[in-house]
Amino acid sequence: MDFNFKEEQQQFADALRRWVDKDYGFETRRRIVHSAAGVSEAAWTQLVELGMTALPVPQAQGGFDGSAVDMLVVMQELGRGLVVEPYFATVLGAQFLKLAGAQDGLLEQVAAGSLKLACALGEQQSRYDFADVLTAADADGSITGTKTVVLHGAQAGALIVSARTGGEQRDRDGIALYLVPRDAAGISVTDYRTLDGQRAATVRFDGARGTLLAAAAPQQDGGSGWDVLEAALDYGNVLLCAEAVGAMDALFAATLEYLKTRQQFGASIGKFQALQHRMADMFIHLEQARSLSMLAAVKADAPDAEERRRIVSAAKVRVAQAARFVGQQAVQLHGGMGVTDELPAAHHFKRLTMIGLTLGDIDHHLERFASEPGFYAAQ
Repeated sequence: MDFNFKEEQQQFADALRRWVDKDYGFETRRRIVHSAAGVSEAAWTQLVELGMTALPVPQAQGGFDGSAVDMLVVMQELGRGLVVEPYFATVLGAQFLKLAGAQDGLLEQVAAGSLKLACALGEQQSRYDFADVLTAADADGSITGTKTVVLHGAQAGALIVSARTGGEQRDRDGIALYLVPRDAAGISVTDYRTLDGQRAATVRFDGARGTLLAAAAPQQDGGSGWDVLEAALDYGNVLLCAEAVGAMDALFAATLEYLKTRQQFGASIGKFQALQHRMADMFIHLEQARSLSMLAAVKADAPDAEERRRIVSAAKVRVAQAARFVGQQAVQLHGGMGVTDELPAAHHFKRLTMIGLTLGDIDHHLERFASEPGFYAAQ
């Protein structure tokens, strides 16, 4: 397998990195994070102009029909630059629309950058079990319930919402997916800033009317939304893995530069063999995470759902483990400065921590990986 990026992919990455370096530096990001909105419309417009919102959208809807590998290239650069705009939430929502079908007009708006999306899937009691759904929808699409930690829920123009139309609380059958305008009657949104500088929201639905997504429509057996939901979540985890690799790249480079310049006993501390060994360990963790992230991106659209689930969960586990190790080592090697708000390293570590907890943590994905058919037979 050729692990080198295509010329067009590398050009995309280079253009995005130039924008981050020129217009989205660390101090600019800090001002955006601490602003009232928590995001920048100017930065969003620049992402749109660079073609980032059009990349994952099919050509028929004005996009570039980008693959998961194409998106990996983009997410790595966004992770390296700690970009806080609602890009991940929007492209994850677009994946729901693509899988659901018959959403051409909405996808055209996503490609043009005029529609931001958010995915309202988790609930207070559900933790990482996205089949644990108490939010309910009646036959008319009227939704009642509460969704928690909705990434960029307050910044979105529309929400993808999972709701139960039948079955018991944790049944996979009976889950349907709806598109709900954020300003629809019967919705209240509580916006807040998360540990890593991103925005999230608690969204309450009190009879808000949603539009049923076609491929996730209820059937006679109670519902068929789970397959769409699970496939989209796997896609989201692939994007998160790629973002984490970009953040670890930046953190590793910053730590290496610090070891070269920090003087102790008349020499740079990077000359101390013990610290060189720790940097070597960081590099190994990073490269293993990079390899598995790329494999997961290649398999994101695999027709074999079992293979996709197995590889995506393996990648999320390894990336989260690497993120924890690289982050902890970087903070220790920076000394007390490693946890200060003025140093990018602390912010990279916070973002890596949150990525490890988004859409399933290490324990969740280990359990999912082990539960796949054939795991125990292979032991």
